[in-house]
Amino acid sequence: MAEPREVGPQSTDTADEPKGAQGQTRTGRDSIESGHRSSERSQGSTKSLSLSGSVFEQVTENNRAYVNESYIIPCDEQEQTRLAITHQCFTSILNDQLSFQSIPRGAKRILDIGTGTGDWAIAVAERFPDAEVVATDIACFQPTDIVPPNVFFEIDDAQEEWTFTDLFDFIHLRALSGAFRDWRSIYKEAFKHLQPNGILEVADFGFARMAESVPDSYLSIYNGACITAAGQAGIALGLEHMKRPLLEEAGFRIAKTRTFDVPLGTWMADPRKKVAGKMALISTLEGLEATSLRLLTQHTGWKAEDVRDVCGKVQEELMRPDIRPSIPCQFTVARKLMI
Repeated sequence: MAEPREVGPQSTDTADEPKGAQGQTRTGRDSIESGHRSSERSQGSTKSLSLSGSVFEQVTENNRAYVNESYIIPCDEQEQTRLAITHQCFTSILNDQLSFQSIPRGAKRILDIGTGTGDWAIAVAERFPDAEVVATDIACFQPTDIVPPNVFFEIDDAQEEWTFTDLFDFIHLRALSGAFRDWRSIYKEAFKHLQPNGILEVADFGFARMAESVPDSYLSIYNGACITAAGQAGIALGLEHMKRPLLEEAGFRIAKTRTFDVPLGTWMADPRKKVAGKMALISTLEGLEATSLRLLTQHTGWKAEDVRDVCGKVQEELMRPDIRPSIPCQFTVARKLMI
């Protein structure tokens, strides 16, 4: 199996990084002030969170919290920890850079769709203190205390029409496999809200795999079950959403794309690859249940205990260095060319 390929250091403008300032939280369709969480109450399996007048529901299923009745990925503390590790994994793959494509030196507006815990948006805002960084998600669990003053978190559903009034120089989408039913619509909105010559970067992980395919492995059973359930749910997992025609149909010109074979674990000799592999393994192990629990119980009739049992067996397989597990990580950069 080929070793993970490396990306050389990128040229990014770094400056004195402001820290300790109060960031802002707002919504694309409702105004909320400074991300202040004004109330929190729980009743039954639903918890209402109010952020200065903007209320969303957290639904509890099988001891995991979700942002609504349909989104398959949890939004609880366990998932937030996994997202933070995943962010570190991406930066390790990119030699401590934040993007595969260098963000333009003069970028004034940067958009992060599906920001999650906000790690990427905060890091970019620190490196580009003169740029306005807007980060959106359907849930608000980003930090609101010590963040750069130029980052703005917004509660917004990217599947609806985007309502930004000013265009962006760089739009970033990462680790959103399975998030949207209609990626064509997402890419069309991104194209519409980019400046001429603006850049879109999409990054994601595919399915974990072994060096040699084992048809009756628990990993193959898990992957097959998730693909089947995703089809029934009308969503795409893996790297399906990064296919070239989807982006070109929206008007983009593909600038470059690259897929890395990232080891899962520390079985490679290269010290840097060991670091990336360790974080990728942790993220993958924690992501097994996060990706499959609601998907399989809602769409294929699996019982929660059966999902967790299979996830546990897959974890045991992936922790065996003799099978040399890995996971593909793809980066695609597209441009909105001037007309």
